[in-house]
Amino acid sequence: MTDLPYRPCVGVMLINSDGLIFTGERIDTPGAWQMPQGGIDDGEDAQTAALRELEEEIGVRPDQVTVLKASNDWVTYDLPAHLLGKVWGGKYRGQKQKWYLMRLDEGDEAINLETQHPEFGAWRWSNRLDLIENIVPFKRDVYQTVISALLP
Repeated sequence: MTDLPYRPCVGVMLINSDGLIFTGERIDTPGAWQMPQGGIDDGEDAQTAALRELEEEIGVRPDQVTVLKASNDWVTYDLPAHLLGKVWGGKYRGQKQKWYLMRLDEGDEAINLETQHPEFGAWRWSNRLDLIENIVPFKRDVYQTVISALLP
């Protein structure tokens, strides 16, 4: 299975005016908190995908954020053995992600989890330590890398 490719993906670290980071609890995995992320569609550039995913997952429109920074490199992670072959149709070994730091220019009311295809059942603003502590273990290194790359 390790000869499988990585799924091209984007992630968004959305911060508020206090510098806290949006995290959502996945509907399909209670207790698993993460930042918005998703696949890049064919013919789509990474930043466009990131803005689309933000709106699809948490209802925040492109005109409600400022893109502050993008990761220079792709960040990869492998799926744990128990998920290999089960997610994304078994076509990928993990994901390669381009991450974006965005600031929410509106209040909390801009966030709406009741989207067409809800992914999160709850959300909160987290600091860096809470973010790392509450992420699923196999993504912890990715999140530490992303924090180092995007936050001062």
